[in-house]
Amino acid sequence: MGKTAKRALAKANMKPEELDMLFPHQANYRIITSAAKRLKMPMDKVWVNVDKYANTSAASIPIALCEAQKAGALKKGDNIILDGFGAGLTWAAIVLKWSK
Repeated sequence: MGKTAKRALAKANMKPEELDMLFPHQANYRIITSAAKRLKMPMDKVWVNVDKYANTSAASIPIALCEAQKAGALKKGDNIILDGFGAGLTWAAIVLKWSK
């Protein structure tokens, strides 16, 4: 996931330090921390809920976004990245500016 996130950041002409929050696929904590380490992002900028719900598959990023919004962790203008994969065969990342 870290490699995919770096590619998305490069296409957006951004650096990891410009991100306010990372929303990774919630497969397991080891994968999440590995992606954060590759991006040199502190874990307080990484939304983690795998400990509450386990791996919710394709729903993990939307659940995380909903939780973050309800918790007030997202502010208008925040630069965020969504980073996911499926069965280890597909992967994608997108950089967004939060507008709500």
